[in-house]
Order: sequence, then structure tokens, then C-alpha cells
Amino acid sequence: MKEIVFVRHAKSSWDGGFSDLDRPLSSRGINDIKLVSNHYKSYNYDPDKVFSSPANRALTTCKGVMKYLNLPEAKLEIVKDLYDFGGEKVMNFIHSINDNSLNKIMVFGHNHALTTIVNDLGDQFIGNLPTCGLVKIDFYAEDWKYIAKGHTDVMIFPRDLKQ
Repeated sequence: MKEIVFVRHAKSSWDGGFSDLDRPLSSRGINDIKLVSNHYKSYNYDPDKVFSSPANRALTTCKGVMKYLNLPEAKLEIVKDLYDFGGEKVMNFIHSINDNSLNKIMVFGHNHALTTIVNDLGDQFIGNLPTCGLVKIDFYAEDWKYIAKGHTDVMIFPRDLKQ
């Protein structure tokens, strides 16, 4: 069985004239990382590997979540192809993972790629994966190249955790 936790980067800031790749998180985004991470901590999820887009907003989200979940930075790999907005590069990356000793992974990326993917792979429709939204999908597959339709096991959205 394989498990993927998809996390869309937290809310970014549009201030400062940064390039898309360098855009930082907003204060709301930073707060949402703590909120989602602290909620997800109760699931005791310990991924074998964590993959992140190199974009500042995704990587900052990834490192923040890893910090709150007490995951060692050695598990992190930055993957250029996760800086994708359509989803094809992300899916190609997942299908190309050739280490089947990895059973549980986390993927930090962008919209519309992640909304498309969680809808294509999961069994629950999500109209839009919000910023800092987390979706865990379980797959009955032995090999990453056979990842297809799975079961949406967990959905955590910041708006649902706010009073």
C-alpha cells in the first residue's frame, strides 16, 4: 500500500515585487501552517520521504510543516518538476519514483496541479484545494508507477480549523 499526503503551499504575499519563484508567505500563510500541522500531528504520520517544489512559498510551507511534525530535514528532497501548475509533471514525478521501499510520502506543490490530482486520484471531490490544504490519499499499489485511483483518507483545510 502507498500513501501520499498532498499539501498546497500556504497563502503567499503579493507585496514586494518578487518573481513567482521567490514569492514569500503572508502572515496568514505562516499561521495556517501551524494550524494545519498541529491538527495533523494527531494522526502520527511519519512519511518515508518529503518532496517539495523549489518555489519559496512551497518550500517554506514544507519546512514549516516538517518542523511542527518533528520530521528531520534529511527526509526532504526538492524536486524541480513539482513547480507545476497543470499536474502532468507532478504525476510523472510520482510515477517515476523507483524506490518501492518508500510507502508514505508528502508532496508540497501548487494549484491547479494539486486540485486536479487530488480529484483525479481520490474518491472525494474537492472543488478547490485551498492554500495550506492537506489531502491524504491511500492507494492499493505495490509500485509507484501504478498509482491510480485511491481512497481519500484525510482532508484538512485551514478554514475548517478556524473559529
